[in-house]
Amino acid sequence: MKIIKQDTKDGIIEVIPETLDDLWHLSHIVEVGDNASSMTTRRVQDTTGDKLRSDRGVKKTFYLGLDVENISFHLFTGKLRLTGVISRGPEDLIPLGSHHTLEVKLNVPLSIKKEKWPKWAIKRLNQAIKASKKLSVIIVAIEDDIATLGLIRQFGLEYYGPIKGNISGKRLIDKNRQKNIIQFYEKVIESIIKFDGIQNIIVAGPGFVKNDFYDYIKNKHKNLAKKVIIENTGSGGRVGIHEVIKKGTVEKLTSEHRVASEILAVNQLLEEIGKNSSKIAYGLKETKNAISMGAVERLLILDNVVASHNMGDAMDMVENMKGEVIVISSEHDGGKQLESLGGMAAILRYPIN
Repeated sequence: MKIIKQDTKDGIIEVIPETLDDLWHLSHIVEVGDNASSMTTRRVQDTTGDKLRSDRGVKKTFYLGLDVENISFHLFTGKLRLTGVISRGPEDLIPLGSHHTLEVKLNVPLSIKKEKWPKWAIKRLNQAIKASKKLSVIIVAIEDDIATLGLIRQFGLEYYGPIKGNISGKRLIDKNRQKNIIQFYEKVIESIIKFDGIQNIIVAGPGFVKNDFYDYIKNKHKNLAKKVIIENTGSGGRVGIHEVIKKGTVEKLTSEHRVASEILAVNQLLEEIGKNSSKIAYGLKETKNAISMGAVERLLILDNVVASHNMGDAMDMVENMKGEVIVISSEHDGGKQLESLGGMAAILRYPIN
């Protein structure tokens, strides 16, 4: 993410999203009521000639602004769409006041205008810019002749696989067994290096396969081996990947990594709830009450709750009173656990009635 213009007087910030993660961040920075402007394509009927063309018209690209009424981010298609009432554009092509859906595209500038930019939104924008300079982490959960990759992105976990080998059991006589093992390992390595910018690779799983795989990497792919650490887990597959995250392994590698730190924060909250601590508040009503009393030391709030409950001022209040605000993604298990608690919770400085 790049900021190419920032006019705090008029409340305008113009950015260029560069990754899927940037679109995900923008889906929570842009709010209903904001004005968003970018290049867009719209089918316009050609009225040249004596009569209106009978076809669907022609596609034309132009700069358009709209007052946002709805925001949707589709994780699997990677599309961010802003729908609203057109406030700016070529009036000879489109009527002002009509509705349009603006699809935010990578590497295309997007201008966002707010009446007031809250601190949490500026903070999130800066986090996105900072995170875009960092490299990702891949978790390789490997067991027997099957491997699953977990690519940790800012919006959550993206899975790749499973990758399957064709390795016979140890007790079976198979002169091609070692050859098949090597082919399987190379298949996994080929899948790993497809992803650009991987700084750390966590090889995890039960048993000795992960160690054998690591030994192979050390012998055949020395540069890749420098990025690898080994982690024991009770399972392979997606369960093993989640086990790695819960252990805090990713947190140790990159303490500022958003997904790992969010899941860790939710787990810490759940531990306090499990202890029947009196310094916990959860649910919208109880947490808002704690915020108004200045009792919040750490606020955990689900990303989709921020806009839907207009929590910007409350979040600023927590930070103004030296509290910590953590916005939790709804796309991973930690977010789903927080959602079950009402979408918002807090660790308190002191018990409240």
